Amino acid sequence: VNDSGKHPIAFNSCKLLPAKLNYEIHDKELLGIVWALKHWRAFLLPLSDSFEVLTDHSSLEYFMSSTVITLHKACWAEFLYEFHFTITYHPGRLATLPDALSCQGDMYQERG
Repeated sequence: VNDSGKHPIAFNSCKLLPAKLNYEIHDKELLGIVWALKHWRAFLLPLSDSFEVLTDHSSLEYFMSSTVITLHKACWAEFLYEFHFTITYHPGRLATLPDALSCQGDMYQERG
């Protein structure tokens, strides 16, 4: 638990398929959010309160309010609009444990 009282309750990870390794870093980060919300959908959709997604990429804070996006980002946006959440920038230097977990080499390959 950190000073704000926030703490992780679960972890999950996956390995990117070869085609997705070529995505721009911004798209990889957004794909991570989409993948996580798909994974935790059954728990997140029924929430009456908004939840917060923390990212170390400040540009993602504005994704949901973007007016010009690519076709595949439009598909992701359509999926994300089902959820009541905010994307908040959290500098990477403050998230050492999640960064360490995401850099493990023995992650499972993504399915679906």
